[in-house]
Amino acid sequence: IVAKVNLSSQRMDVYVDGAPRYSWPVSTARAGYRTPTGTFRPTAVVRYHRSTIYSGSPMPYSIFFLRGYAIHGSYEIKYLGRPASHGCIRLAPSNAAALYSLVQQHGAGNTVIKISY
Repeated sequence: IVAKVNLSSQRMDVYVDGAPRYSWPVSTARAGYRTPTGTFRPTAVVRYHRSTIYSGSPMPYSIFFLRGYAIHGSYEIKYLGRPASHGCIRLAPSNAAALYSLVQQHGAGNTVIKISY
């Protein structure tokens, strides 16, 4: 699995065995925050997490990749396609569930997250 996040276009493209599978709008860091760039592997995959930093905000289908940064579902879907988060990569819950399922099937060790502009 390769999940490519483009911070400029606010999109994630997901590839399975080199073939494009999904292309979704995301929300990444808004002004004053940052989403890290680079190439990462999942460090934890959590079905339902609540933020320990932001008032217990729900983070369904979390795929953590660097310290507290994760790709996760968000119920703030009206913001998808533009920067809105504190740094995490937000997806619509159904899309987050699809990505989570792929990572579960193929394994976190076979998953790469690439974040760039």
